[in-house]
Amino acid sequence: MIDFHCHLDLYPDAEAIVDELERRRVGVLSVTTTPAAWTGTTRLAKGRPMIRTALGFHPELAGERYRELELFDRFLPETRFVGEVGLDGSPQHLHTWDAQTLVFDHVLTACERAGGKVLSVHSRRAASQVLECLDRHPGLDKVILHWFTGTKAELHRAVERGCWFSVGPAMLSGARGRSLVSEIAPNRLLVETDGPFAQSDRRPLNPWDVTHAIDGLADLWGTTRQGAAQVVRANESAVLTIGAQN
Repeated sequence: MIDFHCHLDLYPDAEAIVDELERRRVGVLSVTTTPAAWTGTTRLAKGRPMIRTALGFHPELAGERYRELELFDRFLPETRFVGEVGLDGSPQHLHTWDAQTLVFDHVLTACERAGGKVLSVHSRRAASQVLECLDRHPGLDKVILHWFTGTKAELHRAVERGCWFSVGPAMLSGARGRSLVSEIAPNRLLVETDGPFAQSDRRPLNPWDVTHAIDGLADLWGTTRQGAAQVVRANESAVLTIGAQN
């Protein structure tokens, strides 16, 4: 099983987390929040084939870190995974909207030009705007919408575009999240934790807690845990295969 969106570098005991996930044979897409974090975060994955590191530029940090776009361009050839990137329309981040859109468009343009990138995209309170940006880059066909919280109309638009979706225990614990996930075809779903930000019982989720997301999907689909896991593993293989084609 693969946790398709986890901030490994932001756990206070990151090395211990990495050792444990390797013991448990759990894969991780280790997303970063700024290009400056790339070098240190890739060290966590050294010699650990279960971890893939994504080059990110979180929209919440775009306003203060936009000058790191040069670093983003420098490191992009080193990975086929990009995340966490996107837009955030929350009231506390609207004052950086211009910087967010500048950074996100730069990221999308660079990824489309490079080809073969798999993106993990943040779209909180900005789903329509994220989809508009993606529509301007039709060459990007490997987009995973992380913890999607848009409307059902926006969800259907993302589905029509061919987006994938990563969902975690936190999203599946609420009625609204379950309602949205029920609208997504099972063959477009992946699991995530968004640890250490997402929590369960007041503790940060760990990468191996993706099993709780499998339980949630099994319940939603009316199948067994084994049946849900089989579907998700097939989806993981599909994403990793399309990501490796270029």
